[in-house]
Amino acid sequence: MDNQIETALCCSDSISQTCVTISDFSDEILLNILRFIPSHDLMLNVSQVCRKLRTLCLDKSLRAHVQLHKEYTANDDAVKQLLKNVSCDMQALNLSGCYWLAGSTMDQVTRCKSLVSLDLSGCRLTSVRLSHLLTSLRSLRTLALDVGPGFDLHQLSAEGKSALARLQELKQTLLTPSYGVVPCCSALRSLHLYLEASEGWREAGGCAQLMVGQSSVPHYQNLRWFSARLAPGEVNRTLLALYLAVFSMRVPEGLKGLVLSVPGPPPPRTVAMTALMESMASTVGNTVSALQLPRTCLDGAILGRLLAHGSPEYLNFSRCSSPGFNPLHVLLSAGCDLTPLRSLNLRACGRGPLSESCGKGDEEMDTESVKALTECCPHLIHLNLSATHYHHASGQDGHLCGTLGRFNALCSLALPVCALAQSPPAPMNIQDSNTDLSSRSLLLGLKKSTRIGVPTYRPTTEVTVGQGEERQDRGFCIQPLLQGCPHLVELELIGAGFSSAMPRNEPAMRKDPTACSWSYNVGDGELAALGGMKFLRKLTLAHLPGVLKGTGLIELVQGCKDLRSLSLANLGSLKTMNYTQALLEALSNCTQLRDLRLEQPYFNANAAFFEVLSQCHQLRRLCLVSRHGIFQSAAVAAFMKSCADVIMCHMFMGGTLVACKTLQKTLLDSFSISRPALSVVIYPLLHEDLAQVIRGMPLCHLDEITLFKSRVAEEPMK
Repeated sequence: MDNQIETALCCSDSISQTCVTISDFSDEILLNILRFIPSHDLMLNVSQVCRKLRTLCLDKSLRAHVQLHKEYTANDDAVKQLLKNVSCDMQALNLSGCYWLAGSTMDQVTRCKSLVSLDLSGCRLTSVRLSHLLTSLRSLRTLALDVGPGFDLHQLSAEGKSALARLQELKQTLLTPSYGVVPCCSALRSLHLYLEASEGWREAGGCAQLMVGQSSVPHYQNLRWFSARLAPGEVNRTLLALYLAVFSMRVPEGLKGLVLSVPGPPPPRTVAMTALMESMASTVGNTVSALQLPRTCLDGAILGRLLAHGSPEYLNFSRCSSPGFNPLHVLLSAGCDLTPLRSLNLRACGRGPLSESCGKGDEEMDTESVKALTECCPHLIHLNLSATHYHHASGQDGHLCGTLGRFNALCSLALPVCALAQSPPAPMNIQDSNTDLSSRSLLLGLKKSTRIGVPTYRPTTEVTVGQGEERQDRGFCIQPLLQGCPHLVELELIGAGFSSAMPRNEPAMRKDPTACSWSYNVGDGELAALGGMKFLRKLTLAHLPGVLKGTGLIELVQGCKDLRSLSLANLGSLKTMNYTQALLEALSNCTQLRDLRLEQPYFNANAAFFEVLSQCHQLRRLCLVSRHGIFQSAAVAAFMKSCADVIMCHMFMGGTLVACKTLQKTLLDSFSISRPALSVVIYPLLHEDLAQVIRGMPLCHLDEITLFKSRVAEEPMK
């Protein structure tokens, strides 16, 4: 079958049956199809099907850029064979997140002499191995790597240091206080830092040694982009200050991108930051392409001067508003053309505290400014309005969803849950989501709890004559958003003030956050209406106390047939899991689901749950977080056996430490050989050592799914 591929018959009622084979397609069409196939599968398997495909797989457009990120089935042997086959033509290689590959596999990268771009983030890389790679890759201009404990710059050869001196772009993840390879990179134009050092290094005085060698860091005279994203912890803040200190001595001219993401309290403004911002604002003709700064480093005057040169493509004002300073007002009054703006993050950035406060520091959404944005930013693609409140007044001119529907190019959107509420809460319904209304009854435990003031929703199959109008009213305000943003692929609905029980560097939260009273009016009816987003791929729902039985989830997933990533957290009552049956039915319809994160107190991960989950044949990653939750070990093992493509199983629930470790060992012993990328972490959520366990997880899983956070407009567009 050298020249033949399985025949496809195209039949039509109006034309005679025609025999068409894929061999009849033009080479251009076939090449476009082949680009969607994973690189290792393409070169090692597809190329063996027939002579025509073997020839097409030799095309340089398929071999020049090899992407192995998230290709969890690529084992060491497959990657070695791939590198051997395409080494001569390869110009870019992405191995980011391939934490399972052995060091000996990394050595095979030295074959690829023509590499210009290499991403080894998350891979096992020692100083000696890096030296060998750099010595062989003389054409390298872009490099991404991790710097871990034991890294020694002095172990690099002279040829390796020369290769670093030619780099123009560097992405460096620091797992320990270090300058990494930066001191050797004197020609950098783009520097991306990810600071992930643990607090243990602060206790050991890890940053003190860096201060002595601070002068060895180059002055970044060619730098055009500087970004730093920090994990929580004082050691990372100190490390960032050391990297920024060099700007106090010499500021690069023409810096176009400055992105600093610092969690927790904003750091004080330093001399280096003042000099840097002043230089960017005063450089004539320097249009900034991306900007994110802590609140303390940004004010109306400096922001206005920056915007005077033109609008960036990416702006992140997350948590930047303060009394007397509203960055959105400055943006709209700057007088510059905002049509280039593509990504805008206004998380926790409102016009001031709510008149009726729902919680400490709650910000009210600046709806008038958002409406003005629709006129100024017609090409906006990513918009984050979470961690604010929107309370629609009856006499108000139009609902927020109608305003957002004017962003016709929008692809990802983050909103507070109360933004979908059409009316204020009923007086009897203003209560804490933790309050059980039947708790005063003498029949506690015998009488079924009632939810007062929360509208009831029935799915389509249960709607009778006379109820259809009520059902349509529940999702009426959402329709303009669905119709105006037909290309929306990512949606986040996160209750204002929500905080996950899953920690980063601190113990797990033992107290549930208070819900906004307006969010009680967002329930199953609104969830069902979201099923109109036909192209939705990523969905996050967090802190929706108005959900009763979860029946709206069923219609939602039935409408969003291409859903790939689903994250659910704290839906309905937090005293009991009240939407189990609806969840099971909804999951049975998620045929394309790859990632599932579920966070809910008192969740029972039993055999019924895992049996339904086994029907999600595309599932790759699973994360369960449940305070006081329980699991059945046999059900977990059976699920992992039936779903051979699952490579991540993270469970943080109840149970004893012994039971968790026993199940974790059983899964690793049973499936590690057949699944080299397998990551299994099962640990009690409230255990005091959980933070230490978290630090040992692969960063790609930790950042993308295990830890809860808003991800819309968090990163600059690539």
